[in-house]
Amino acid sequence: MKQQINLTVNGDKYEVLVDPLTKLVDVLRDNLLITGTKKGCGEGECGACTVIMDGMPVSSCLILAVQADGKSIQTIEGLEDSEGKLDPIQESFINNGAIQCGYCSPGMIMVTKALLKISPHPTEAEIRDAISGNLCRCTGYQQIVDAVMAAAGKE
Repeated sequence: MKQQINLTVNGDKYEVLVDPLTKLVDVLRDNLLITGTKKGCGEGECGACTVIMDGMPVSSCLILAVQADGKSIQTIEGLEDSEGKLDPIQESFINNGAIQCGYCSPGMIMVTKALLKISPHPTEAEIRDAISGNLCRCTGYQQIVDAVMAAAGKE
């Protein structure tokens, strides 16, 4: 039996009917057509589906949509401003070559957003720890660390 849930995604309110076992990533991508959040492993191992829920980064493939009822969700689409200008983190990822194939980028950027909110000037060790749950097959991580360091303080 489907349940109605209420979500606020990137500042917009939604009412959605979902099966109780539907994952948040599937509601975002399939129901709301917010596809920047990537669907990777489906087991919380790769970080591609990371979103910020009530201020904390979460793997949306591990969150049942019903668990997100009443929550505020921010996805990669919610980072640009009302004029379409990219967030400083997004610009830093571009400028530092931290985006190659781009599949991991939304999750990496969202975990960076959460990190810089609690630690505006993180050390390299703190950055590496924060992104450790996000897999990247292209960059070797140094460009990502450089991008986070460059974005620090610009938030």
